Amino acid sequence: MFTNEKESAPRPAHNSAFLEEKTFRARTVMVFGTVTDAMASETVRRLLALDAESHEPIDMIVSSPGGHLESGDVIHDAVRFISSPVNMIGTGWVGSAANHLYLGAPRERRFCLPQTRFLIHQPSGGAGGAASDIAIQAKEILKARERIAAVIARESGQPIERVREDIERDKWMSAEEAVEYGLVSRIIVRRDEIPGR
Repeated sequence: MFTNEKESAPRPAHNSAFLEEKTFRARTVMVFGTVTDAMASETVRRLLALDAESHEPIDMIVSSPGGHLESGDVIHDAVRFISSPVNMIGTGWVGSAANHLYLGAPRERRFCLPQTRFLIHQPSGGAGGAASDIAIQAKEILKARERIAAVIARESGQPIERVREDIERDKWMSAEEAVEYGLVSRIIVRRDEIPGR
């Protein structure tokens, strides 16, 4: 069956203000896509607004390949800063800087859906410029690597030596492997499986 141009034109998107209000009322924050300063700013703004509304739990749904480490730091720290407890729910993939922000919640509040994959690794950088600048950047990357390893070890319960070894290269984990490693408390299928829901 053929259609004319009018009939095949894309339909208008859902009313974003309506969806924003519904998400806010459901006390849900979504972190999708690359972790950037803009995403961190928006995520923290939502966390602060929800925390000001009440101290009931907030659900944060994360699906991200990662991105800027310091932007992940902002969200990680904000999750710990607010008074409302945050339930982290991984879906799709939770990689690199996204895994870092995911670990902002205590282990008992870290969940994932069955198909989620996790990725941990050391930070990378594209150092350039004068040799002295490259040396400074390399030193900072090594410090960041040690900091990431310390957070993963603290939040997973794994020995720091094992974490250092694991992040030397990309380490992918299925949902089940992430539970075994200590990144996730348990795999859920439905929202009502989250305690307190």
